[in-house]
Amino acid sequence: MFTANKLRKENIAEYLLYMWQVEDLLRAENLSIESIEKNIISRYPIDDQQKAELKNWYEELIEMMRIEGVKEKGHLQINNNIIIQLTDLHQMLLKSVKYPEYGAEFYRTLPIIVELRAKSGGDAKGELETCFNALYGMLMMRLQKREMTAETMKAMAQISKFIALLASYFHKDKIKPLFDKDDYDNL
Repeated sequence: MFTANKLRKENIAEYLLYMWQVEDLLRAENLSIESIEKNIISRYPIDDQQKAELKNWYEELIEMMRIEGVKEKGHLQINNNIIIQLTDLHQMLLKSVKYPEYGAEFYRTLPIIVELRAKSGGDAKGELETCFNALYGMLMMRLQKREMTAETMKAMAQISKFIALLASYFHKDKIKPLFDKDDYDNL
């Protein structure tokens, strides 16, 4: 919760990847708050009030996972909403003449996205979700201390660069909107 709140304010891409990891962590603990208290919450160097807040946060996530039917796989709607928000901004940035560097970075990344989709059976996920799935896969490989080929590392570096740029624009847009009414009329 504390990390999630910090990341949500600072880097939406890292926040989303963190939340996907939390979902998997909850699944690994069989959505059991007792197991989460024992194996996760008890290890945090925080006071009892903060532990109670953290427990409540995990309980709420567990309940949402149950209600939304993502106990075994998939993502919570709150996380899917981030992808939707990012996709909306992505589309606006691509259409705008004000941000040519964004379009250029996306088109440098697009062949990698196409290749990833082909390797995954051509599922119909959007470009951004494909990128986030790749980044999450890389995170899991690193946690498992698995080796990656030079080609994979290069592809992941490009995806990371593109997603970092999008996350930067997302943050800037939250502080001061990137687009005004005239921009919407011209898109």
